[in-house]
Amino acid sequence: MALTLAACGAGGTAPAGGAGSAPRATSLTVFAAASLTGTFTELGRRFEARHPGTRVRFNFGSSATLAQQIAEGAPADVFAAASPATMKTVQDASLAKSPAVFARNTLEIAVPADNPAGIAALADLARSGVKVALCAEQVPCGAAAARALSAAGLKVTPVTLEQDVKATLTKVELGEVDAALVYRTDVIASGKVRGITFPEAGEAANDYPITVLSRSPAPDLARRFVDLVLSGEGGDVLTKAGFQRP
Repeated sequence: MALTLAACGAGGTAPAGGAGSAPRATSLTVFAAASLTGTFTELGRRFEARHPGTRVRFNFGSSATLAQQIAEGAPADVFAAASPATMKTVQDASLAKSPAVFARNTLEIAVPADNPAGIAALADLARSGVKVALCAEQVPCGAAAARALSAAGLKVTPVTLEQDVKATLTKVELGEVDAALVYRTDVIASGKVRGITFPEAGEAANDYPITVLSRSPAPDLARRFVDLVLSGEGGDVLTKAGFQRP
């Protein structure tokens, strides 16, 4: 009985029949970058509809934080990161099975709808008195912002450094800052801010890898979810949200 309870608690699996029968997964845990919240929630609904009795549970957040949690033993079946660098944390812990890139994302300057600071280009973020929010450099959106600013030869001193892109964008939505560097997809999803493109964004595009995790208690089900993300259908959901195909 102890073994049975442990198996159920570890991965949301439960016996499908009597002794000797294979367990049937009823829960799939997906750790995913915060910028994937809208698209993966939609794909999760579609996946559940095709796999009756299965519930997809998401943990959205900073890719760096999620990768560290997985490396430290947090139970999960699938990991979708916002950069190969954060996926490498999981690979170095021998927990990733053949990551595949499924999307690409670029930065935009997010400003309030009325753009009170008159931001028009990346160089405006370096003006005196302009309040800027950036992601912390150890997370993918922050590393991308650092690359873009370096490509432009700019030094920007942010008034706040946030731990994921959603928190960074929220500073603009609340009017606490004049601008932020966030993903194009988050500007589209917000509906409350304006996005300003800039040439240097091309120097800072992030590739998004996804993998079935080695400790997944439901690897077959996890592979089916990854296959959905990598499929043409998954690509359509992602491009509609503003992602680029890899």
